[in-house]
Amino acid sequence: MQLENFDIELFLRDYWQQKPLLIKNPWQEWINPLDPDELAGLACEEEVESRLVIQQRPQWKVEHGPIPEARFATLPKAEWTLLVQAVDHFVPDVADLLDAFRFIPNWRIDDVMVSYAAENGGVGAHFDQYDVFLIQGLGTRRWQIGALCDETTPLLPHDELRLLARFKATEEWLLEPGDILYLPPRYAHNGVAVSEDCMTYSVGFRAPARGDLVANFCDYVLGTLTDDDRYSDPGLAAAKNSGEISAEALKNLQQMVADKLLDADSFRSWFGCYSTSRKYVDDDIKPEKALTTSQLLKHLQRGEILLRNPTSRFAFVRDDDRIQLFVDGEPQNFAPALNNFVETLCANTIVATDTDLLNSSATIELLTALFNQGSLVFADDD
Repeated sequence: MQLENFDIELFLRDYWQQKPLLIKNPWQEWINPLDPDELAGLACEEEVESRLVIQQRPQWKVEHGPIPEARFATLPKAEWTLLVQAVDHFVPDVADLLDAFRFIPNWRIDDVMVSYAAENGGVGAHFDQYDVFLIQGLGTRRWQIGALCDETTPLLPHDELRLLARFKATEEWLLEPGDILYLPPRYAHNGVAVSEDCMTYSVGFRAPARGDLVANFCDYVLGTLTDDDRYSDPGLAAAKNSGEISAEALKNLQQMVADKLLDADSFRSWFGCYSTSRKYVDDDIKPEKALTTSQLLKHLQRGEILLRNPTSRFAFVRDDDRIQLFVDGEPQNFAPALNNFVETLCANTIVATDTDLLNSSATIELLTALFNQGSLVFADDD
């Protein structure tokens, strides 16, 4: 699915991470990709992350999934919302929505959360720390936009919802099916369903916190160090005062730390793994039966189509003429001759196969490794 008459360059220049934008139905033909009953069915599954948010004024109640099927029959007629995370992992038609936003690097994509709201349902005025495209799927929702927020913005006391203590709308829009609202990070917003069967698709983008980057990279660096890697000071001059830590010692100690933390090769390797780690890393996505290269080749020769697993993340880093491939948090080895193929692999969800590919043992070897770790699947697999 692609956006029609949408100026990507203008958007990136004037709106991305700067200010909200209402995009009136830019689809050639908007078709809601998921039925409300299907969404409710996903919320009943153990492996799916879901929540019910029920407005019991002045309180807000949150129930975590899996949601018992019978629970839906007991819900009130209004003022509740069902939220289901990472629906793109389970529904290919929802995953297709991401194709419209591939002008943003894939490593920034988080997932597609889908919400269903009864009339007047919402999750309260709040702000997020990431960019989001809010696509109206069914029904109508009123969005109110407020001021920029930060960590000092007052919040209501609630253990699970970050609700704003005060909210004043500066803009208001009514979104109908196919309309999109783009919101940069930290903008206060409040969405309320003004119709029955209100569905919204939230395409969210990751924004790593500096603290997370520092902490995780330091953990990685620590794992590479040996006990023999220690401070030394041959040629030490006699101390004038044994209680002083000299400026030279401090400089050398700091340099020991800086040499490791500022190593570009180490950071590149770490971030490739870090940024491609799957959202739910504990899920086992490996196939029930591993394939040999000859078995995989036979599947492809029969015309079977390989796809990227919707839960998987692919990315590459360019280092001069060399390319490093990272898939699902792991570096991947491949022959340098496959550089162009790897770039194509990371840019598309379908693995394009042709005669040259089928005749390349190095390509088949790479695809087999990715299939056996669960990062690639056949299109006809469940």
